[in-house]
Amino acid sequence: MTEIKTGTEIKIGTTAVMGNRISRLDKRLANQIAAGEVVERPASVVKELLENALDADSKRLEVDIDAGGVKLIRVRDDGTGIHKDDLILALARHATSKIRKPDDLNTIGTLGFRGEALASIASICRLKLSSNVTRDHQNGWCVQVAGAEMTSSEMTTEVTPAPHARGTTVEVQDLFYTTPARRKFLRTERTEYLKIEEIVRKLCLSHPATTFLLTHNGKTTRQYHGGEDSSRRIANVFGQAFLDNAVYLKQERDSMILEGWLGLPTYSRSQADQQYFFVNGRSIRDKLITHAVRQGYSDLLYQGRHPVICLFFSVDPRLVDVNVHPTKGEVRFRESRSVHDFIYRTIHHVLADLRPDESVNPVTDSKRLLSAEQVSQQTSAGRTQPLMPPGFFGGGASGKFTSEHAISERARLYSTLFGTDQAQDARDAQRMGLPAGSGADDTIPPLGYAIAQLHGIYVLAENTRGLILVDMHAAHERILYEQMKTSCDAEGLKSQPLLVPVSIAISDQEIGIVDACKPELAAFGIDIDKASEASIIVRSVPTLLSKGNIEQLVRDVLSDFLEYGSSGRIKQHRDEILSSMACHGSVRANRKLSLPEMNALLRDMEETEHSGQCNHGRPTWCELSIPELDSLFLRGR
Repeated sequence: MTEIKTGTEIKIGTTAVMGNRISRLDKRLANQIAAGEVVERPASVVKELLENALDADSKRLEVDIDAGGVKLIRVRDDGTGIHKDDLILALARHATSKIRKPDDLNTIGTLGFRGEALASIASICRLKLSSNVTRDHQNGWCVQVAGAEMTSSEMTTEVTPAPHARGTTVEVQDLFYTTPARRKFLRTERTEYLKIEEIVRKLCLSHPATTFLLTHNGKTTRQYHGGEDSSRRIANVFGQAFLDNAVYLKQERDSMILEGWLGLPTYSRSQADQQYFFVNGRSIRDKLITHAVRQGYSDLLYQGRHPVICLFFSVDPRLVDVNVHPTKGEVRFRESRSVHDFIYRTIHHVLADLRPDESVNPVTDSKRLLSAEQVSQQTSAGRTQPLMPPGFFGGGASGKFTSEHAISERARLYSTLFGTDQAQDARDAQRMGLPAGSGADDTIPPLGYAIAQLHGIYVLAENTRGLILVDMHAAHERILYEQMKTSCDAEGLKSQPLLVPVSIAISDQEIGIVDACKPELAAFGIDIDKASEASIIVRSVPTLLSKGNIEQLVRDVLSDFLEYGSSGRIKQHRDEILSSMACHGSVRANRKLSLPEMNALLRDMEETEHSGQCNHGRPTWCELSIPELDSLFLRGR
């Protein structure tokens, strides 16, 4: 492309770039440019105004919307309010009450802090700001400004009396009227409203003590009452179905705390639209967090499915930078690798501890607290111990089952009716694979005891609650898979030296982290060395992966280290091979199993991690309770 310089005009092709002098932007233009970063759509305005209200210790927030927020956005709060003398200053750029000195940026504890939201919003709409810092309604004051007034000179608007309850009201009308081209990029009224509803949903999850009221076109659409138990707020936002299919966790390590709800792998969605993650009360979408969650659910989800989560992560504000994105939707962690590892391992251990006894009616008391000791409890082989809360099935501290449908009670009844003796009972128990001498006081396992096999595919079992159906191939596949992984973890991956070492050219950034990731690679049987300032040599690889694309694997591992500070690629490839081996080695359909074999399968399932899903994410078993069976046959009606 040819450049021709003529005077103060530079012509590039057919486009002329005027001027080569630097000048200060007009105040109105600067605010509108800032608004382009902060105010993407009406939902962005609602987010900024609600965050300011929450920072003011509001306990009740009312949001009124007209025409999807384009015509009107009104946010009322009952917070501390804005002093009369500060109302005009509140509309100035970079004016805030939340930070005072540079050191404050290292310990930000508020949702807002830049002091540019109101100025940016006011530059593209007609804005009215009313507030009162006292309990007397007559002490309220207001200020009004339109985008056209945001010129290079100081605003000439005045503060006028306006009766107002304690707190603040911000009214935004005719959004984008000063920048009509921006309106063309907005979606339909319903779409814009749904974006606003999503913002309200996120904030109400992180502030369960606050009441939120959302009105659209004069109709109340959402109402969340303050002071609710966090589980009640979760149910109101996600629905009771999520709470019934989720497990509550709380784990703490060093200065980090992770708590919240994990949806069971069987309660998944086709899109990642119900994954809420909060850092110090701030809703974020972060690729490091997303990667950690995805790794925690690895091997558990069906193809293309996404988990449903609501997690709250607390960390020392000095270890997280929230000032890295215009809308504060992303953060940067000082110790990103530790954060990633902590989140991944916590999720992995919690899901691994969900045995069949935990998966049946997964949440009975709105939330089930897994203590830090239970989550981190490990055996010498590296597998977590089964979690069996005392009395979880209603049997008291001893964990004994007392259901009226208990199998042992029925067996004793049959013995009375048909006159069988104890010796015959023992022989029958042995034939069915049951423990000899089972009686009413014996504990019935969560998956009960097998009673039949259906079409050589499904195992039918009876437990204290009803009927259990097991896909024997899927269940055996998971059992073999977990046994293989445990064996590999205990013995390590066997390494195979390459007859001809592989040379790989890599970037400067990747060369810089070779030394850091070399020990982790060596633990998985991959031996690498620097060959030059632009290449490395691979001398050995794991035997299981010898037939794979070694160069691509090493490149992916180095890329992960650059992005997340760690990598699970090698383990992932190993697990894919073990999964395939387990699939081919598990029992196939139409194979007849004896009752002892079926019961042995059930007992293994109760002790195996992730036994609720096969290696491909399919469910391995389900339960039909007695009430559900009764409803099928209209019993009691």
